[in-house]
Amino acid sequence: MSLISDNIIPGPRGRVFGTDAVHKSDLESIKERILRLDGVKAVTINTDVFPRELTVFVSKLLSVEELENSVKKTGFHAIPTKDFEV
Repeated sequence: MSLISDNIIPGPRGRVFGTDAVHKSDLESIKERILRLDGVKAVTINTDVFPRELTVFVSKLLSVEELENSVKKTGFHAIPTKDFEV
């Protein structure tokens, strides 16, 4: 448990999350839900890998738990895969 592992840190690299959603409509629904969170600037979806990946970019510190709970409301999950993208 640390600042980096428990939060999404503002910056150009974002934080990568894996998701169990597969269909484009489900991924877009998750993206829209994440974009509603305070401080989220952008979300990119990588459909070239399995499980699908979402990269979340923020303008201020956001807890991973808050993002995970928000995504759960869509019926899917978002699990951090990396502390930050290199």
